[in-house]
Amino acid sequence: MNLKHSLGKKRPPIVVVMGHVDHGKSTLLDYIRKTNTTAKEVGGITQHIAAYVAHHKNEDGVVEELTFIDTPGHAAFWGMRERGAALADVAILVVAADDGVKPQTVEALRSIEKAGIPYIVAINKIDKDGTSPDKAKQSLAEQGVYVEGYGGNVPVAVISAKTGRGVNELLELVLLTAELEELVADPNTNARGLVIEAHKDPRKGVSATLVVHNGTLKKGDYIVIGNEITCARAIEDESGAIIVGAGPSNPAFVSGLNMVPNAGEHFVAFRNKSEAEKALSGVGSKNENANKSSPEVSKEISIPLLIKADTNGRCEAVLAEIKKCESDKVSVDIVGSGVGNITEGDIKKALGNSKPLIIGFGVSADKPALDLAERYEIKIESFDIIYKLTEWLKEHICKITPKEVVETVTGEAKILKTFSRTKDKQVVGGEVRSGKIERAKRVRILRRDAVLGEGKITNLQSARNDVAEIPEGQQFGTIIESKIIIAVGDMVQIVSAL
Repeated sequence: MNLKHSLGKKRPPIVVVMGHVDHGKSTLLDYIRKTNTTAKEVGGITQHIAAYVAHHKNEDGVVEELTFIDTPGHAAFWGMRERGAALADVAILVVAADDGVKPQTVEALRSIEKAGIPYIVAINKIDKDGTSPDKAKQSLAEQGVYVEGYGGNVPVAVISAKTGRGVNELLELVLLTAELEELVADPNTNARGLVIEAHKDPRKGVSATLVVHNGTLKKGDYIVIGNEITCARAIEDESGAIIVGAGPSNPAFVSGLNMVPNAGEHFVAFRNKSEAEKALSGVGSKNENANKSSPEVSKEISIPLLIKADTNGRCEAVLAEIKKCESDKVSVDIVGSGVGNITEGDIKKALGNSKPLIIGFGVSADKPALDLAERYEIKIESFDIIYKLTEWLKEHICKITPKEVVETVTGEAKILKTFSRTKDKQVVGGEVRSGKIERAKRVRILRRDAVLGEGKITNLQSARNDVAEIPEGQQFGTIIESKIIIAVGDMVQIVSAL
């Protein structure tokens, strides 16, 4: 996406910050922006992708602009990280000095490599007692990443996002790397870029976070996203201030859209609707088969589930995590998903299914929805943290999963003689061949190794005395309650279910 070697003006670099959950990505951005976004995130975990503009004064006193993309580190939000890397010019890979490379670190590396962008390693949390950057460098080397001074040429900065140590050096490395990329753009052309996030706002309607890669997005522009045209009725910067336009590399928070765009889609803006319609006519229709799912293996139980989330990207993450919660016996059937609060319409949509479940992520249910759900006994659960949602769903699936019955044979006897039979009760005599025979136990009746049916021992005697059990090698008399007519030579097995 870089406009290298083309006519245009130098543009600020778009920098994506990536790494494992809780390795300090948001804390680093907090320090750079001198704000406190971490406290705003539920549980201190970044769950939205966010775009911020930061300014850095270099050694010559020149103030340079950078646009940062903060991505979630939690495994559930892989789609958001992919979009962040695809949009960026430079990546910062944050690795905690006390933790080293973790699963999402490896995943972030793959996203960076897939995007084909240069990156800098930031070894964070160096302020903690007993930490050394060598552990992180060694674990990176084990993944084939060799930083400068450790046998390779990947730029590295040792930092403390908490105290600010090394952050200026990190930003200098980012700007130097961006300089080598020769990033340019034409601010006078139609705006093009990527949809980072989209959601429904109760006051502003449908809103989306866009990052402009080239051109300038202005209020009133008609934006083509996918097969839709929508209008930028209002544009704000990341602080919520109204702006007339957003230039190259700048984030734009656009509201008043007539549709919820898909996160990750490219957009192009036009000054008038006719130009947008002309451009749209050449796009072609969407592949009707794109969203068709492949046949799934039939399972014993299926949970009809409707998902609502506050943003498109978070809805995507929840849907991906939910599929991981399925078991061998229980599947999840997504009957609906969308952005915004849970409404009466969602309840009505779920009603067509047996025992549906509705989950909200970062949203709540309005009163008409709650009333209707209570009337039809539809369960609604709301969460703000992704792992709390998945923990609850796994527990729910575990509760409704049919328990697997494991049967063990604890005793076996051969019938030597048959006596009277009254209704379903038959008096027989036999000998225990293995294990033991116990009173009040369930028995399986076999003839020539074929199971005929089951019964129950209601009375057990040895030498005409009532006993609780008969051990191996001894003979006995018993009353077995069963619909099967037992014959001499049949085998009875004591069966215990676990």
